[in-house]
Amino acid sequence: MNCTGLVSGLLEKWKKWAKRLKSETYALYLAYKDPRVPLHAKLFAGFVAAYALSPIDLIPDFIPVLGYLDDLIILPIGIYIASRMIPKDILDECRKKAEAALDDAIPVNRTAAVVIILIWILCLVLILLLVMRFIHKQ
Repeated sequence: MNCTGLVSGLLEKWKKWAKRLKSETYALYLAYKDPRVPLHAKLFAGFVAAYALSPIDLIPDFIPVLGYLDDLIILPIGIYIASRMIPKDILDECRKKAEAALDDAIPVNRTAAVVIILIWILCLVLILLLVMRFIHKQ
């Protein structure tokens, strides 16, 4: 197999994986809205779906290596844990609905984006306070 075939094969696998991740995220969103899902599963699934659907990442993608950790490791682990908390029959039903709606626009969670921005602002304020404290001790 030549390099072109290998690369195109890998790209195809990544596209399938990304589509499945998108579908699973939307299924969690649908499960979060389902009244039959237990509260603890609903909260965790809601958190994972909100983070995944947020237009802003907690770790920005432009940060080398760390920027893609959430997309490659944290998010799939969150999806895995959330899917284990939701009753199988309900999750299967939500997965079917998500697959059917996959071609439509999946919602963007602006509330999660605001929370992530607030976390970044809080971190910047804390760093600023630490720097100011360090300067005043000198």
